[in-house]
Amino acid sequence: MNRKTLVLPAVVGLLAPVLAACGGSDSGSSGGDAIVVGTTDQFTATKAAPAPLDPAYAYDVGTWNILRQTVQTLMIQPRGEGDPVPEAAESCGFTDSGNERYACRLREGLKFANGDAITAQDVKYSIDRVRTINAEGGPVGLLSTIDTVEAKGDRDVIFHLKTADATFPYKLSTPVAGIVNPDDYEKNKLRDGFDVDGSGPYTLSSEVKDDALVKATFTKNPNYKGTLKVNNSKAEMVSFADADAMGKALDKGDIDVMTRSMSPEQIQKLSNDSDTSVDLVEMAGLEIRYLAFNTNAPSVKTKAVRQAMAQLINRGELVSKVYGTQAEPLFSLVPASITGHSNSFFNKYGDPSTTKAKATLEAANITTPVKLTLHYTTDHYGSATKKEFQILQKQLNSSGLFDVSIQGSLWKDYIPAERKGDYDVWGMGWFPDFPDADNYLAPFLDKDNFLKLPYHNNKIINDLIPASRREADRIAASPDLTQIQDDVASDVPILPLWQGKQYVAARDDVTGTAYALNSSSTLQLWELSRGVSG
Repeated sequence: MNRKTLVLPAVVGLLAPVLAACGGSDSGSSGGDAIVVGTTDQFTATKAAPAPLDPAYAYDVGTWNILRQTVQTLMIQPRGEGDPVPEAAESCGFTDSGNERYACRLREGLKFANGDAITAQDVKYSIDRVRTINAEGGPVGLLSTIDTVEAKGDRDVIFHLKTADATFPYKLSTPVAGIVNPDDYEKNKLRDGFDVDGSGPYTLSSEVKDDALVKATFTKNPNYKGTLKVNNSKAEMVSFADADAMGKALDKGDIDVMTRSMSPEQIQKLSNDSDTSVDLVEMAGLEIRYLAFNTNAPSVKTKAVRQAMAQLINRGELVSKVYGTQAEPLFSLVPASITGHSNSFFNKYGDPSTTKAKATLEAANITTPVKLTLHYTTDHYGSATKKEFQILQKQLNSSGLFDVSIQGSLWKDYIPAERKGDYDVWGMGWFPDFPDADNYLAPFLDKDNFLKLPYHNNKIINDLIPASRREADRIAASPDLTQIQDDVASDVPILPLWQGKQYVAARDDVTGTAYALNSSSTLQLWELSRGVSG
């Protein structure tokens, strides 16, 4: 048996905003027991974040993966990648030459899971609600180009944009644009807890313990009407404390599938082991990791300090010692496989050099060693994160130019602290909302960025981002995108580290694993079914 399956990446198509029409498809079902999927994602309701699954608030890959199963969007990224296609909509497209008026027509007979009819007014309500609530740290920035939403009759929705936005169809494929029932979601208030009601392929039942979601049960929605073929009648997602616990559950047969995040050691073992009933599927991924800076903090306020760090960090060593072949060094916020990518950090800094870093600090009259703390989350990106930060610490300290300590925190504490500005330097990961360079730049650099970074570049905000969005041909947008990346490399408000591949491990009687994740790390439970053990 060929143990390791490599899913070749699809070529990401150029975004061509055309009026598309796509009919619904019948849903299938494999029947049988629920397919159980393990994850190390943690879902916790806290005083600071009491509404983790509200589309107006949720903005991380874990919570979005729950919403994508349950809350329907007008558009969706198709199987095998490419430009988004209609989902809850029957057709969508720009209706003007300037890419500022986008119209969608809803499918006929569309219903919420409870049987209530979905109208254009519900779509308008859902989008306007996100913009009205404007949750701190939430996904509202994805809707920043909307001026007004117009509902015409029961089936037609028109988005009037403030400025041209060729990426808008992608944004309508994300959970921030999920259609919710006004009966379940108040207009001006987040919905606390772990209940989700929508019109997606599944309904959700949540098992909660100590304010944490420990198991999510997804049951096929009989009222679902969209493009997806649902290949199972029920799936469960079980949250584990770490990758080791998840792996043991797979070995015992308690779960059928492992998703993010497996440890590098687990992936290596599964990749090399030819005598097992578990298959490992490797897929192209667009995940990145980076360091973010509070540029108002005294320790890193001077640009030269951040530039010296960029000059010292050895990405090749970091990747090889922690992730091996499972990741690649990254020299820009935009991954190498995305149209518009530029190796801006390598172009500016070249190979790691203590001599150059020292000269940069001396020219700015910075006293060395520079003392600072690197913060990381202990439970969100996998067990290898601690080792990664230990290596970063060693690289910076061995230069004699820095005195770095590291500190780890649980995700439930980490995010509120980061948003309050408690950290000077902290590590984060980014799983794209959609596979376009804009989504690796605007969320970090536009006004009201989701990290609340104090860095503000007027040229990027007022000129370069809007200019890049006017180009439906994303290759034509490359000069503006490259300039943004060059400015980031010069000012270093963010320091990219690496981009990673993604993996699914499944017992060999589970089929559909090649499509269980797309390049944006979207979990697609509807693809899974049970087959014949090989």
